[in-house]
Amino acid sequence: MSGDRANVAWDVRRHEELDSTNVLAMHLAREGAPEGLVVVADHQTSGRGRLGRTWEAPPGSSLLVSILFRPGPMLPPERGHLLTAAVGLAAAAACESLTGVRPDLKWPNDLLVGGRKLAGILAESDLSGGQLAAVVVGLGLNVSSAPPGFEAISLAEAAHGAVAPDPGALLDAVLHEIDQRYPDFEQIADEFRRRCETLGRRVKVELGHETLVGTAVDLSDEGHLGVEDSEGRLRWIAAGDVTHLRPA
Repeated sequence: MSGDRANVAWDVRRHEELDSTNVLAMHLAREGAPEGLVVVADHQTSGRGRLGRTWEAPPGSSLLVSILFRPGPMLPPERGHLLTAAVGLAAAAACESLTGVRPDLKWPNDLLVGGRKLAGILAESDLSGGQLAAVVVGLGLNVSSAPPGFEAISLAEAAHGAVAPDPGALLDAVLHEIDQRYPDFEQIADEFRRRCETLGRRVKVELGHETLVGTAVDLSDEGHLGVEDSEGRLRWIAAGDVTHLRPA
């Protein structure tokens, strides 16, 4: 971390209800909002996840936030995944500092506890002149309850019934943890490689046109996942649905 750099000037804007924090944050980014804009909602009516999925949560039960970064020349577009990594690492560290729960980081953008989904991250970006002019990173983290219908867990449940932190206190901790990392992208890359629970695991990757089963062995500088298949061939995956498998 660069000890002499100033922290981001956070501008937190809170809403009772929005269609999507990412949609509003990106709209404000395109209107010229500076880096450090933070859009928070108690409830989203059209929360979004990766691959067009929805993110549903009862009002007040989750931390629903989108954060605007403007890395510009500091970060090449092909390494934009490091902003997702920074938010994931910060969220995991915030959970641990407030509750003792240490989430696993699953490639490319999930936080898990015991194999169940605690949080998901969705990043969207605008390019200008070949640079990342604006990147909005959205985080949805189950605090007091988890959405029904899939393998999810809340921070309260993961903490074995302890009182879950207020989403506002959790947000403060997340922003503090981002300040400890951003914009030291080499630190972020190194920490994510160390913390990524997907590395070294047998995985199944749904690629749409095929299903790849193998061992996740590496992460490229571009954030691609290196998977070694059963014949020893290394495949680099830019995007796909990943399932952690039990050892063979």
